Amino acid sequence: MLTRLAIRDFAVVASAELEFGPGLTVISGETGAGKSLLVDALTFLSGLRADSGVVRHGAERAELAAAFDLADAPAARAWLQEAEFDDGDDCQLRRTLRADGGSRAWINGRPATLAQLGALAECLVEIHGQNEHQALLSRASQLALLDAYGRTEAEAAAVRDAAQAWSALLRERDTLSRTGDPGERIGWLEHQLGELQRESLEPESIAELAIAHRRHAHSAALIAACDSAFARLGGDEGPALGRQLQQVRGELARQLEHEPRLGEVDTMLDSAAIQLDEALALLEQVRADLDLDPAAFDELDRRLARLHDLSRKHRVAPEGLAAQRDLLNAELEALRGAGERLRVLDAEITAAAAHWRRAAQALTRVRASAAKAMAQATTALIAELGMGGGRFEVALEPVADAGNDAARPDPQGAERAEFLVAANAGQPPRPLRKVASGGELSRISLAIEVAALGLDAVPTMVFDEVDSGIGGAVAQIVGQKLRALGATRQALCVTHLPQVAAQGHVHYAVSKAERSGMTQSAVQVLDQKQREEELARMLGGVEVGKEARAAARRLLRDAV
Repeated sequence: MLTRLAIRDFAVVASAELEFGPGLTVISGETGAGKSLLVDALTFLSGLRADSGVVRHGAERAELAAAFDLADAPAARAWLQEAEFDDGDDCQLRRTLRADGGSRAWINGRPATLAQLGALAECLVEIHGQNEHQALLSRASQLALLDAYGRTEAEAAAVRDAAQAWSALLRERDTLSRTGDPGERIGWLEHQLGELQRESLEPESIAELAIAHRRHAHSAALIAACDSAFARLGGDEGPALGRQLQQVRGELARQLEHEPRLGEVDTMLDSAAIQLDEALALLEQVRADLDLDPAAFDELDRRLARLHDLSRKHRVAPEGLAAQRDLLNAELEALRGAGERLRVLDAEITAAAAHWRRAAQALTRVRASAAKAMAQATTALIAELGMGGGRFEVALEPVADAGNDAARPDPQGAERAEFLVAANAGQPPRPLRKVASGGELSRISLAIEVAALGLDAVPTMVFDEVDSGIGGAVAQIVGQKLRALGATRQALCVTHLPQVAAQGHVHYAVSKAERSGMTQSAVQVLDQKQREEELARMLGGVEVGKEARAAARRLLRDAV
């Protein structure tokens, strides 16, 4: 439930703060006073894109804030918890609209996106605009309203899922069919794979091949270096390092009794001698592996050249040839199995179409029941709204070829809805979009809306002059319907009709005046006496007489 709405520098409102409670709250005011701005503020707090034109002239930004009690909003509480915005039993929405067109939003003091603001607002408030009856002329809107009335969420979701699965199979079949005869492609792939599979393409093998190629390419220099090093370190002739090391150790050993620290030197030299022996052994092994073999080098060179040719051909690095081979092999296997897959797909498509038909039939049954109930409820309301003998029907028209295996799946089901209306007794029902009278259209649309109210869990409903085009006794009935709605949930109504305004549990009035050379609007809650005056103004116009005041008192007295 909405508990507070604060507005600052918004259009012609410099500053306003309204407190709300349960029941029906009505908002009235002279034409142009800005009474619909309160609804506009809630709309922007519900995620509407920023409009710099709503910032009051001379101000840098407009600030909007709303507070909600979540006791009657379990869906909003769940959303806040999932999105990690939850903060106890209350919810605070805040938004600033800058004069340069920028915008920022917060949920419970934490920055939020407009999408998040909109998703949360859907769980908190439902706004019915004064031109909403125009949307009812759209057949898409009519089907959506029927589904909302019938609470078809589960059945509609099943149809959408079945249509999605069916469509995916059809797309796969179309893709396979477009490839035509895969024989030529299979032959090309087999040739390419034959070239790749004759080589060892794993990255480790390619690295080893490169090392072997470099070793053979420099074998003569390697042999010379190894022979020279062996001779200098441990050769039989000349001042070999190993013999010199042993001579040094012998000379130092004879002086050890005179200097004990020479023992540490001897230990180090002993370790060096061991390392030298190991180095000589490894050097000897390396030398033994080296061989001047032109034939072996030529083979390595040819293998490496083939790898580079394949790399250029497939436009990948040599290390990526193995992955390219696997990719081509996977495509080859897929093409070889394409014929079998097409046969399997036909069976899967038939099964998917049957599944969609079953889901669509279940949705059709729910829609048919909802259409009958909605027609009865709306027809009764049309009569109450001054159109005695009028009749409302919901026609369900099958979609051509829906569910046919050769057709494309329809995610909306097997039918479309058409709202039909007979404004007077004895007349045949006609599509709602062909109703000529604006007044009739307004009343019929209001009846449809009232019939569909209360079918969701949104705790706060806002009506912005949805009573336009009606008056007199019909207006009083509309007010009674809105007051009855306020008994089950919070309702806010911006109205110009005294018969509707009198039904409010709380009444706010919006007025405008010139202050400091600028037109500004102000909002105030009315007490009983002020309500009488406001209703009398709405009844009597500029000159408010005794008759208007008496009529206003009667309206308030009858609003029970």
